[in-house]
Amino acid sequence: MHHLKDLIDFILHINIHIAAMVANFGNWTYVLLFLIIFAETGLVVTPFLPGDSLLFAAGAIASISAINIHLLVICLMAAAILGNTTNYAIGYWFGPKVFHYPKSRWFNPAYLHKAHDFYEKYGGRAIILARFIPIIRTFAPFIAGIARMNWARFQLFNIIGSVAWVAVILYLGHSFGNVPAIQHNFSFIVLGIIFISLLPPLVEFIRHKRSKA
Repeated sequence: MHHLKDLIDFILHINIHIAAMVANFGNWTYVLLFLIIFAETGLVVTPFLPGDSLLFAAGAIASISAINIHLLVICLMAAAILGNTTNYAIGYWFGPKVFHYPKSRWFNPAYLHKAHDFYEKYGGRAIILARFIPIIRTFAPFIAGIARMNWARFQLFNIIGSVAWVAVILYLGHSFGNVPAIQHNFSFIVLGIIFISLLPPLVEFIRHKRSKA
């Protein structure tokens, strides 16, 4: 419970924490932010780490500190691309091992084939859009790896999605993050970013429920 409170505090006041990071670690901030984005996108066990809010806050802090926004963009683009690549590789090499029990209720080989077909048909759009959706972006490359999505095709959309995600949100933060009204209500802005990010899967879930009904 204590760790959960710390995580919530970090996310809601992420601009303050990143500013402290810059003050305490200087250029090492690039490395620390790289590791957070890499872990958030590359490890299926850390989907709870901040992504969109961290990028927006980092962009805002870069506009009033020694952090170079363009170098930060390149650094975090690399983190996002490498994170997805690692996640894909984990899914590719280790994911299918759980499907070797033909009669398993949860790990049925038929699920693997369905996932493969889904990514062959919608893979590009799924990988790009997943970049902008918390939690889903952590699992999308892992499932793509399990489904044996074509490597070159995955990397193409991985790069497109990573570049768009990092550039759009970081530069938005850099341009608007230090507007007084946003500064004074940063926690609400963070909650708004999270809410907007979660809207697409929520709408899709409601549509799915209605279609089944």
